[in-house]
Amino acid sequence: MIADLVRASRPLSWINTAYPFAVAYLLTVREIDAPLVIGTLFFLVPYNLALYGINDVFDYASDLANPRKGGVEGALLPPRRHRTVLVASVATCVPFVAALVLLGPPLSWAALAISLFALVAYSAPPFRFKEVPVLDSLTSSVHFVSPAVYGLTLAQAAPAPELVAVLGAFLLWGMASHAFGAVQDVVPDRAGSISSIATAFGAARTVRCALGAWVAAGLLVATTGWPGALAGLLVLPYLALALPYARLRDEDSARANGGWRHFLWVNYAVGAAVTILLITIATFDI
Repeated sequence: MIADLVRASRPLSWINTAYPFAVAYLLTVREIDAPLVIGTLFFLVPYNLALYGINDVFDYASDLANPRKGGVEGALLPPRRHRTVLVASVATCVPFVAALVLLGPPLSWAALAISLFALVAYSAPPFRFKEVPVLDSLTSSVHFVSPAVYGLTLAQAAPAPELVAVLGAFLLWGMASHAFGAVQDVVPDRAGSISSIATAFGAARTVRCALGAWVAAGLLVATTGWPGALAGLLVLPYLALALPYARLRDEDSARANGGWRHFLWVNYAVGAAVTILLITIATFDI
């Protein structure tokens, strides 16, 4: 059962949530303390178990028809495991959340509450934001931006225009990534009556929206000055990966999976640099 829970949490994605929190908090307080350790562990495993476990449970019926599921991109656990996944998601999160609330100021409570609400509302009824075009991409992006926002509020970082620009760029970048990822599932999602930004806009238009959001993210972060200009240039690999699919037909949308797999590797190579540059800009001299 432990192995199933680990698979449901998608270990390849753990760093995508733990890293933004840890960097945001550490570069603000500039010391290793209890909130840093507890928060990093929370966003490393329990957060991802809840995020992806809840998604796998409520998407099970449609995931059965999706050839991408059943591996690193979705555990596809049998229904008899679903209750265990949901219980484990709550049980592993509660102690960390309780500790973080005790350790943090009131503003951090709001940031954490929004993060947890987005986590649940994306997949679980009655919300199911993942089936509301555009809101699906926005909520998905919040899953990765909110750990950084929470880290900053927990560390009581001073607000600044550069901070807003950086987090706005991060949000746009995440929306672009989700939209591009949704393209590969247009056919199975429509077959399963699942709505998404890609089923609503079509494959080609969604890819173009993703390209536009990446460009906007790069320009926005570049407005913060150096090294923001360098961070802005780091969207170029993503543009290069997505551009060949800008005229993709809906019936051929599964071909975007090739670009998505390359995207995942680029994400690891470039993502760490993007995150640390963005958060460094946001917390410089705070």
